[in-house]
Order: sequence, then C-alpha cells, then structure tokens
Amino acid sequence: MDKNKILQMLQDCGVVAVVRADSEDMAFKIADACIAGGVKGIEITFTVPGAADIIKALTQKYTPEEMIVGAGTVLDPETARAAILAGANYVVSPCLNVDTVKLCNRYQIACMAGAMTIKEAVECMEAGSDIVKIFPGNLFGPKIIKAIKGPIPQMKMMPTGGVNADNAAEWIKAGAVAVGAGGDLTAGAKTGDYAQVTEVAKKMVAAVAQARAEMKK
Repeated sequence: MDKNKILQMLQDCGVVAVVRADSEDMAFKIADACIAGGVKGIEITFTVPGAADIIKALTQKYTPEEMIVGAGTVLDPETARAAILAGANYVVSPCLNVDTVKLCNRYQIACMAGAMTIKEAVECMEAGSDIVKIFPGNLFGPKIIKAIKGPIPQMKMMPTGGVNADNAAEWIKAGAVAVGAGGDLTAGAKTGDYAQVTEVAKKMVAAVAQARAEMKK
C-alpha cells in the first residue's frame, strides 16, 4: 500500500500501540486486543522475540484497512530491511539513524525517527523522517509539541513514552498528529487481562477523537 495512505490511516486513527511482550503469543494477543478496542496502528518492537515472524503473521491475518502493522525499536538499516521484507508498513526508531531513514525512503516505507530535542527533531525531518517520534515524551509532556510547533509548524510529531488515556487529548491539542502508547495501554497483558487492554484502547481512541472534535469548534 502507498506510504502516504499508510501515514494518513495512522493519523486518522490517532493511536499507535507500541507492543513489547515476553513471547510471540503475548504479542499476538495484545495486537488482537488493541484491534478490538479500535487501535489500528500496531507497532511490533524488535525487543519482542521473533518480531519479524509476528509482523509477517499479522500482515497475513489482517488487511491494512483492519490493522496497520509496523516495526518498532529499529536501530539500523539491517533490521529495517528485515521488517520491510516481513511486511511492515512503517518503521519506528527511538533515535535517528540516517541510513535507516534512507533505506525506508528507498523502498517508500513510512518512517518515524525519534528525537528528544528540537535540534534532533529538525535533523530527523531533514533526513527524511515522515513523522518525528518525540521520545521519551514523559520527560517534557505535551508542552514540547506546542513549543516545537511555534518555530516549525510544518513538523509532524508523534509522542511516545508516558502517553495514556488521561493525557492523550492534551498531546493532540498540543499539535501531535497521533500518539504512541506502550506500557499504559498494554499493562493488562502482564496479568493476562487482555480485556483491560481493549478497554484502555477504546478510551484512548475516544480521547483522541474528542480532542480533535473540540479543536474544530
């Protein structure tokens, strides 16, 4: 699928689930629970055992309209290529690796490189990152998005780290095009309570939708 369409679908949903799990089975269950809660963006991190196999299996089970599967914690172009070959629709990195961004652009795969400072964020954008991942977001809070948007309104940003159902709306109102949620969204999986994951997912999607509706008034 065209990368611009993938990016638009991710932004339309507004929430990307960052999946970290102890096993393939847990990762599958988290992904299914998030889909049930309305979160279409699923980021399988390469800290999960068998991440590439999970990505491949999910792309075979779901269409991009049902689930937009991406790869997270991608530190180098070798990992990015493995993820792309497995079927990843987008690649997310905690920091900027220029060669990784180049590879993603070469194959026209959506890329989100990570930044923590405005200098790093600009470098990500200049290198060709489609969306800049503000990470770890909990070090600054939503105010960093608003601050960067002042001098650089054209930058598209997605925070990850400390994003939850209670503050997701604040991030969107500050100017984030979407939010990435990890531990706060998937916490229920640690005790096998995947119904909780689904409920939190629903709350996050609703919070994003409400924030956007209020911004249009």
